[in-house]
Amino acid sequence: MATVTFDGATRIYPGNDKPAVDHLSLEIEDGEFLVLVGPSGCGKSTSLRMLAGLEEVNDGRIFIGERDVTDVQPKDRDIAMVFQNYALYPHMTVADNMGFALKIAGMPKGEIRQRVKEAARILDLEEYLARKPKALSGGQRQRVAMGRAIVRNPKVFLMDEPLSNLDAKLRVSTRTQIASLQRRLGVTTVYVTHDQTEALTMGDRIAVLKDGLLQQVGSPLVLYDKPANAFVATFIGSPAMNIGTFPIKDDAVLIGEATVPLSRAVMAALTPEDEGKLTVGFRPENMEPARAEDPGAIPVVIDIVEELGSDAYAYGTLKGDPETATLQGGSLIARVNPREVPRQGDVVYLTIRPGEQHNFSAATGERLPD
Repeated sequence: MATVTFDGATRIYPGNDKPAVDHLSLEIEDGEFLVLVGPSGCGKSTSLRMLAGLEEVNDGRIFIGERDVTDVQPKDRDIAMVFQNYALYPHMTVADNMGFALKIAGMPKGEIRQRVKEAARILDLEEYLARKPKALSGGQRQRVAMGRAIVRNPKVFLMDEPLSNLDAKLRVSTRTQIASLQRRLGVTTVYVTHDQTEALTMGDRIAVLKDGLLQQVGSPLVLYDKPANAFVATFIGSPAMNIGTFPIKDDAVLIGEATVPLSRAVMAALTPEDEGKLTVGFRPENMEPARAEDPGAIPVVIDIVEELGSDAYAYGTLKGDPETATLQGGSLIARVNPREVPRQGDVVYLTIRPGEQHNFSAATGERLPD
């Protein structure tokens, strides 16, 4: 086991002026499960491949433990990688697939058998060791790929969207197994995904990337409660945070037909570049029903309600002038009582729960003081 450090690591692909990963600086603790998350093209897989030695580092350095591995060959980095497509040899049995890397390394057959047997026990694969990959389900194949990594007893696990090829139900159960296994083994793990639900449920910490730049790193709860900027706010959380840019008038922000007071700290943090506007975010689960006369009550015209049994989400549009009633994505989303759902066309009044409003600079998107 070891720490992992990105020290200003940069990757610029040939023919491009803009870095795919731009001066990434990140420290991953020994035994930590860190998730790299972001939209397609943000640089998360490139970062993982740089750590694996599969991509050149054009600037900066990468350390595994105290060792600078920036120019070290992949085979000499003591890492094990789990891929999206399993990458199993179809003509080999499960046991042979799991032990192949050890066989190539010249390890004695007895020790290989012992390591494979132990990994199979951990992953509940003992009864499948004689089968070939074609006789396994997708989840079982992914566990074999995990076993192949485990038997190597590496310093670092690298996982590149390993659950993308699984169906929704299997993805949920497998992510639980992976997280539980990592905590049991205590091996430093860097996990790449575009699925923020995976990131929130699996990682000790999450690093959010956008356009090759690190936006924020922290625990799932920190990113959920205190997003550093508007991008992180909308990316983390499901359903996504409601967010829009609204005009300010008399120490309050106008959201639809509602006037929502602002704190002195927010008002003091505004700059001329914000041009009298504020970007405001509020999560669907942080809205409460209100009466029309209540302070800060926001009128919403209901378009559709998604009923999920234990939960229900209402989608609607803000009443008011377009300048005050436009949200990113168009619709406002609010969690409502699943036993008392509004109907299409109803006008409901909602308030933002105290302390749950997120304020960002309209000019920069950076978080403002509460």
